[in-house]
Amino acid sequence: MSGMIIHNPVAGIPGGTLRAAGRAPGRPLVLRRDLRASLADGAGWGAMVGLGETYFPAFALAIGLGELMAGLVASLPLLAGGIMQTVSPLAIRRCGSHKRWVVCCATIQALTFLPLVLAACWGRLSGVALLWIVGIYWAAGLSTGPAWNTWIGTLVPRTLRAGFFASRTRASQGAIFLGFLLGGIALQWTSANGRVLSAFAGLFAVAGLSRLVSVWMLTRHSEPTPIPAKMRAIPWRQMRRHMAACSGGQLVVYLVVVQAAVQMSGPYFAPFMLEKLHFSYAAYVALISIAYLAKVITLPLWGRLSQRIGAQRLLWIGGIGIMPISAGWILSQNLTYLLLLQVVSGIMWAAYELAFFLLFFESIAEEERTSVLTAYNLLHSTAWVAGSLVGGLILFACGTSYAGYLWLFGLSSLGRLLALPLLARSQSKSQPAVELAGPPVACLPRATTLDAPVLADRPDQVTDAWAHTAS
Repeated sequence: MSGMIIHNPVAGIPGGTLRAAGRAPGRPLVLRRDLRASLADGAGWGAMVGLGETYFPAFALAIGLGELMAGLVASLPLLAGGIMQTVSPLAIRRCGSHKRWVVCCATIQALTFLPLVLAACWGRLSGVALLWIVGIYWAAGLSTGPAWNTWIGTLVPRTLRAGFFASRTRASQGAIFLGFLLGGIALQWTSANGRVLSAFAGLFAVAGLSRLVSVWMLTRHSEPTPIPAKMRAIPWRQMRRHMAACSGGQLVVYLVVVQAAVQMSGPYFAPFMLEKLHFSYAAYVALISIAYLAKVITLPLWGRLSQRIGAQRLLWIGGIGIMPISAGWILSQNLTYLLLLQVVSGIMWAAYELAFFLLFFESIAEEERTSVLTAYNLLHSTAWVAGSLVGGLILFACGTSYAGYLWLFGLSSLGRLLALPLLARSQSKSQPAVELAGPPVACLPRATTLDAPVLADRPDQVTDAWAHTAS
């Protein structure tokens, strides 16, 4: 679910960016080193996601934990990440350094792959243990976000951010996509001779090592401003009032409801494909990859359209477009049909994600961004888990039957339909117009979360709002 090319850590930085870095007054050599290290960090993180994170549900199935656990492992642990983000601002101030907090959390995330490697070698692991391991993985990974986005903002000069973060994102995309494809090839090859758990052990080992490389690159970053003076935490009571009063408050309600509806079915597509449809790992990888490629290709086109019709209308296109996608899996299970459906899915999700990104993050003040986004991420994670639990209960009641999955997919689409009146209410209030000077240049990939567009002319919003997906 990523781009196709890994950029060389040096060559991946545009020439103009490197030349500008070399001319930067004061610390040209340090800046050049920071940019190269950040690119390598992004590539290492991407390799970890592609080889490890994307295959957590498939591993749950391979080790015999069943379809319900495969769905829950793709969703329930994210709540731990959302909760951890709420303590991140306090932890950062206690550490006195964004860098130390990020490096510590990233190291813990890398080490979570060790018990997974051992479990794959032994061929057994309890469901509770897997949930704990993946929960620590997400808690450590997502808690880096508030610190990383502030830290990186002190490293990269404003004039270089657009070009640099576009290159960094493409490097991450390439690493994820390549890792995902290589993982699929390894699983497909080993499944033929009954050694698929050995493949999982190898994938998780390389994923953990990739994250350790990323950690090493993070340690090579400088930290010119340990704690920005204007960084502040907003009390939760004040946060609620702020969200209720701002123009995006109703929009948040819509986004959360849609997220819950999506996650009723989202975590259970992997077990449905692998267990009920008996697709090969190759088909599984193809279905996921083609949706992401469609998203990457069409994102710039949606960006240009948003300049003509506005982000509000674009959100209506995306909101209506994603509504029938889940139910589309009810009509046919032919692989060719599902590949076409996934192409449509990628196109529609690109419109939806770009639109809500533009509308929502416009109203967040820079000095409040860390705290407000932490709160939003918690709501996002809560909706994710709530939706997946409802979906799990439906499957449990139906005994994970084929008909149970079809009910799940249909109800997920129905939930998205019922959320549309909330979208109408959110847009009944006046919201600031959002204009783009240029089209989106890339898409920050996530295996289990909504992807985020990278806008060439809005690097601050990108790095501040979605940095947890890039580090």
